[in-house]
Amino acid sequence: MKRPYHALAGLTAGALAAVGLAVPAAHAADGVANDLIISEYVEGSSNNKALEFANLTANPIDLGAGGYAVKMYFNGGVTPGLTVSLTGTVAAGEVHVLAQGSANATVLAAADQLNSGSWFNGDDAIVLEKAGVVIDSLGQVGFDPGTEWGTGLTSTADNTLRRNASVCSGDTNTADTFDPAAQWTGFAVDTFDGLGAHTADCEAGDGDGGGGDPGDGGGDPGTGPTCDTDVATIGSVQGSGTASPVVGSTRTVRGTVVGDFQVGGFNGYYLQDAGDGDAATSDGLFIYAPGGADVNAGDVLTVTGTVSEFFNMTQITASQVIPCATGAALPAATTLELPATDAEREALEGMRVTLPQSLAVLEYFNYGRYGEIALGTDRQFQPTAVYAPGSAEAIELAAANARGRITLDDGRSNQNPDPLRHPNGDPFSLQNTLRGGDLVTGLTGVLDYRNNAYKIQPTEAASYQRANPRGEAPEVAGTTTVASFNVLNYFTTLNARGANTAAEFERQEAKIVDAISRIDADIVGLIEIENNGGTALNALVAALNDEMGAGTYAGIDTGRLGTDEITTALIYKPASVVPVGAHAVLDASVDPRFDTTRNRPALAQTFEPVGGGDDVTVVVNHLKSKGSACAGDPDRGDGQGNCNGTRTVAAQALADWLATEPTGADAGRELIIGDLNAYDKEDPITALRNAGYTDLLRQFVGEFAYSYVFDGQLGYLDHGLAGASLLEDVTGAAEWAINADEPTILDYNTEFKSAGQVSSWYAPDAYRSSDHDPVIVGLDLTVPDTTAPELTVTADPSVVFPPNNKWRTVAVDIAASDDSGEVEVELTDTASTGAKAEVRVVDGDVQVKAVRGATYTLTYTATDPSGNATTASVTIRVAP
Repeated sequence: MKRPYHALAGLTAGALAAVGLAVPAAHAADGVANDLIISEYVEGSSNNKALEFANLTANPIDLGAGGYAVKMYFNGGVTPGLTVSLTGTVAAGEVHVLAQGSANATVLAAADQLNSGSWFNGDDAIVLEKAGVVIDSLGQVGFDPGTEWGTGLTSTADNTLRRNASVCSGDTNTADTFDPAAQWTGFAVDTFDGLGAHTADCEAGDGDGGGGDPGDGGGDPGTGPTCDTDVATIGSVQGSGTASPVVGSTRTVRGTVVGDFQVGGFNGYYLQDAGDGDAATSDGLFIYAPGGADVNAGDVLTVTGTVSEFFNMTQITASQVIPCATGAALPAATTLELPATDAEREALEGMRVTLPQSLAVLEYFNYGRYGEIALGTDRQFQPTAVYAPGSAEAIELAAANARGRITLDDGRSNQNPDPLRHPNGDPFSLQNTLRGGDLVTGLTGVLDYRNNAYKIQPTEAASYQRANPRGEAPEVAGTTTVASFNVLNYFTTLNARGANTAAEFERQEAKIVDAISRIDADIVGLIEIENNGGTALNALVAALNDEMGAGTYAGIDTGRLGTDEITTALIYKPASVVPVGAHAVLDASVDPRFDTTRNRPALAQTFEPVGGGDDVTVVVNHLKSKGSACAGDPDRGDGQGNCNGTRTVAAQALADWLATEPTGADAGRELIIGDLNAYDKEDPITALRNAGYTDLLRQFVGEFAYSYVFDGQLGYLDHGLAGASLLEDVTGAAEWAINADEPTILDYNTEFKSAGQVSSWYAPDAYRSSDHDPVIVGLDLTVPDTTAPELTVTADPSVVFPPNNKWRTVAVDIAASDDSGEVEVELTDTASTGAKAEVRVVDGDVQVKAVRGATYTLTYTATDPSGNATTASVTIRVAP
């Protein structure tokens, strides 16, 4: 190891203060060091990164035996992006230096251990654990400060931080606000002269040499507590707040095992007692006991151990476990009904609960990776898909969404579980799949708090109802159909953004081809296709034509558009439509407001039906995403995400550009499609509506249309917006729910799946071919019929004789024709002259009265399907 630190052993806090040394309040009371701390942090240039750990105790520490590990949490994440198990032994008073394997020679010379993974930056949190228990931390897990914590030299970006000499124990609360100035001194970037030694003004405690197993459930059953010993109530350990009032102390509790999760990564179980009569305190608790004796639900145990908050979940790390009984009846499950506040959930943390409601499946992004599904009282919508951004209604909807949901976990923390647990308790499969909107009823398990969320760890199967079955592509009528489809990184270049291998590419392409062929649109706008000069576009067209027949589709040859790796594109059916003129492109060279360093260029092409008809100008777009920040255009906190201003001025530029008729076709005949990365109440869509465009999904589907799910909330980022003169030709619009409602694990990717899952979860069909649902619009582009039908009418007889005042039937011969092939003829008027002249229609026959000298005029009208009409008359005389 490295050079020793210099300890001022035995100095009290008062003595330290007397010599002018600052003592943080959290550590001034005792000044005794009992374990490792993070003593130095290096976040230098390039890969010059290192962490130093000081052994401030009086005994050597075996890092491997003690289960010491460093976890790095990137970009505000709540699961570690890198875990490094520490190795070696740190002598009393020495340090252990862990360095990035590509650091410079000075750092490497000071290192005891190297790791070449992807290391932290200034906005990433670091946690030091011992046997899974946090003993120190730097930063705040679950929070991204943007660039750094702190300011100037005393910050976590491009600086070296050294722990103040007065700090004797670690920061075990990883979720509290972090200010490096409280315990650290900062130095300029690439300052390494202190690496390998640490000075601390602490009394060296005994520690445990790193060999103790805080969760081994050990101890001598013949000493200490027994099954008859008076114990603390679990409620007194939990307390009525968000954290235990007795963190760091040793407590003995007794209860019944209500959830056994020793296998799968939790390394423990949940214990529940009979309660303390206080509804504000939970009667359940997690017992962390890695390597401990096997227990089962229904076992009654007396457990002694240290109380801690593990990422804000109260737990006891067992040092002694005494079995007292087996097969005990479980406590009745407490009813938990949503919506519920955090306080209501906290009061049940660690307890056996049941949710009697039918809960809708909301989110499944983490399902394959962590076995998690979000459930809610009903399907939830993005606030800005329903209300104006920043409005009181939008804010309340966001809060209501949070109260009305909960996460169903699988009782495991290991990634990529196999088998994957379905809510009905059986393994997930293509025959036992799930979709957003399906219903889970009678959920029973233990309520806990992990990764910043309250979760149900199930202990029995729930009832599952398929309430949202798959459907066929929607019918939108019309003579011409247009579709918008985000193909989620269809790349012929392997191991870039899309498929990593040829096998993955084949799987991806099969799904996309099945989707497009079943939509069977005449024109398809593509989003997120590789921008490689048409290679990817031509490959997709070839695959479609292999499936649908030679020449079914052709692509618009645009060459490379813009500088991004992905682009927009158009394909069409030459048998149905023909391009009119050249395509046009909107980018920053046309209008600087349309920033194509952030947005993808807009692609416009006018088409008309083969054989003639009205035209339509299809405009494919992909505006800047919400996820990554834009300099000068941050997330304003109104629900519209990052870069809203960028998208809004781009939408305004798009409307202005289309008004100039860039393809040569008349303005107003545009159909704007694509991924605009804005929900329908957000500023970019408002700008397009203000420019005269009509939101077709809102008009034909309604307020709650959706094409995308994010964080379990629905909305549509994929749009169809019609220009003013095109609107009357629109016959329908709809999204096809083949992607947003499907779990990610059904996609083409083979990463994070077992060999069996790679084959058994895949089908070469449209479902989960992307993460966005396609949008389909129907248009009637036939030329308006303005030609009236032809009509002739004759009567037999045209002269009636004799004039005997009797009724005579007259045969009327009608000849009508129209270009449409359909015509409707009806008698629309009768007129007569002469005293007592009368005309009538009996069973469809015209009858006149043979009154001397009378004249009868019959008028007929022929009407075609377009409403064009022709009239013709015939006259009948009665002889004198």
